[in-house]
Amino acid sequence: METILDVEKLKKVAFILKTISHPIRIGIIELLTYNDELPVHEIMDKLGVEQSLISHHLSNMKLKGVLSSRREGKSIYYSLKLKEVTKVIECMEQCQNIPF
Repeated sequence: METILDVEKLKKVAFILKTISHPIRIGIIELLTYNDELPVHEIMDKLGVEQSLISHHLSNMKLKGVLSSRREGKSIYYSLKLKEVTKVIECMEQCQNIPF
């Protein structure tokens, strides 16, 4: 029985995995999984990371289609645009007993 792989689909999956493959980015996704949207300062406070580093990761994930944002006054609020990435995080959490 021969299996035919959809190469374009595999490329999209690899692109998404590369985009989210950083501990801070995974933390951002996890925060946004449980909060519909958060302002940059709350994400920064909850992860304990400098604003410039958080902004770098947020803008990168937004540019690549994982996040969306909206401005309200001086604050920028981020939310998950590609909600399917939460399934990747859930899957990884089930793999936490794998020795590395």
